[in-house]
Amino acid sequence: MHTQDKQLLAVDFCGMNFASPLVLLSGCVGFGEEYTRVKGYSNREVGAVCLKGTTLEPRLGNAPHRVYETPQGMLNAIGLQNPGARHVVDRILPTLDFEETRFIANISGSTVEEYAEVARIFDDSPIDAIEINISCPNVKAGGVAFGNDPAMSARVVEVVRKATSKPLITKLSPNQTDIAGNARGCIEAGTDAFAVINTLMGMAIDIESRTPILGNNQGGLSGPAIKPVALLRTHQVYQVCRDHGIPIIGQGGITSAEDALEFIIAGATAVGIGTALFYDPLVCSKINAGIAAYLKRHGLTGVSQLTGSLTLNSPAARNSCCTNK
Repeated sequence: MHTQDKQLLAVDFCGMNFASPLVLLSGCVGFGEEYTRVKGYSNREVGAVCLKGTTLEPRLGNAPHRVYETPQGMLNAIGLQNPGARHVVDRILPTLDFEETRFIANISGSTVEEYAEVARIFDDSPIDAIEINISCPNVKAGGVAFGNDPAMSARVVEVVRKATSKPLITKLSPNQTDIAGNARGCIEAGTDAFAVINTLMGMAIDIESRTPILGNNQGGLSGPAIKPVALLRTHQVYQVCRDHGIPIIGQGGITSAEDALEFIIAGATAVGIGTALFYDPLVCSKINAGIAAYLKRHGLTGVSQLTGSLTLNSPAARNSCCTNK
């Protein structure tokens, strides 16, 4: 990035300086090293990298098939395959270059106590922040069961807050009736930020065998297909967050600078890039350039000036228009 673009794109997120509003999403880049092997890519282009979802003990994950392409999206049911929190802290974190970017641990558990224990392990590590995954739709224990119950969501945040002093980002599920109410409870329980949203629940069926294609029967839908839902959820959560100074990572189907700008205008401080990386590993540099060009064109000096700048249409004006017809 050019020096001027760096100044334009830098954002403050929970006291952490992000070089760019872009965050590589958990589950899409392994444990932070996968895309550094792609020629032309550098972790310095993004504000942060979320590591693969990590549990207390190692997990083998779900039976195959685990991934299935859908129109304008992708279903996945990996099942949180990972080597366990202690292995990640002892073996993987020492291999990462923390001068390149910020690294965020993504933690999960089948019980509230497990969440707390994993948080304690990462608290004693160089990780920059912790993302609480209370909304994974493809694990049978924990996961989405926590994220769709506001009381349980708040309880998980509460115990993790007591287990670490690092910034906490709560990843919210779209598969619930009142995401704003859930966010409010998580703020009261001590979260510092939100990631909005996790994947939508979905299914694909093999019509010849009349069986689900995914070994887990259902999985998480990501990609452009979910963008309108993610955009609305981001704006709804922002209504709760703005008075508390709680930042949001808006995510769900972002593939271009225009997509990213929509999420920022809706209320996101940063934006998550996930499924797009699978078919365009160099998409981040394009999105950065597009955001910087937009800011220059509109005479803005930073991304933060754009966050939450959405002006809603007037219902009265719409009703008047309909009446005149």
